[in-house]
Amino acid sequence: MKLILIRHGETYWNKERRVQGGGSDIELNDVGVKQAHKLASFLENENIDAIISSPLKRAMATAEAMASYHQLPIEVDDRLKEIEVGELEGLALSDLSTTFSQFLMQWWQRGGLEKLPEGESLVEMQERSWEVIDRLLAEHKNETVVVVSHYFVILAIIFKALDLPLKYLTKLKVDTGGVSVLEFGDYGPRLVTFNDISYLREK
Repeated sequence: MKLILIRHGETYWNKERRVQGGGSDIELNDVGVKQAHKLASFLENENIDAIISSPLKRAMATAEAMASYHQLPIEVDDRLKEIEVGELEGLALSDLSTTFSQFLMQWWQRGGLEKLPEGESLVEMQERSWEVIDRLLAEHKNETVVVVSHYFVILAIIFKALDLPLKYLTKLKVDTGGVSVLEFGDYGPRLVTFNDISYLREK
């Protein structure tokens, strides 16, 4: 299976550098809408067999732009929602206290085993999102599937596929509209593209 992982386009909260987890259903801003249409054009000639999306508006709008090019229905799966960040939801990164920032750094270093306050852990989020990938591998073995989701979900899926520890998650970054590709073949999963945003630079 060829798995195309796509992070949704930009939202107002992305622009304002606010924490945007699974509990916030923020729509794409004007930049995000343009990104979604450029993305759809970028993948127009890709032979896509299925599109699966997180139910959140920012992901759905991105998926819908692609679906219109390929005349495909969008399958929605709640397990692809962003990590539940609990008390962090909606906070501006600049407003986080030193104490809370220190907690987050320790949280990373412990590999995401600890739940965020009133939220979930990276491990829990990775387990639920990987359930979707397991199912897709069974149902679309020799096909190309697009999954439209969120920052932490996409990285968690890639790390699970490559058998990498979650504590290294901060070493990588996925931009809004970023395209990553995993191929599952005889030699196991391989990351062949990571965070491709080259299409956004095209006029």
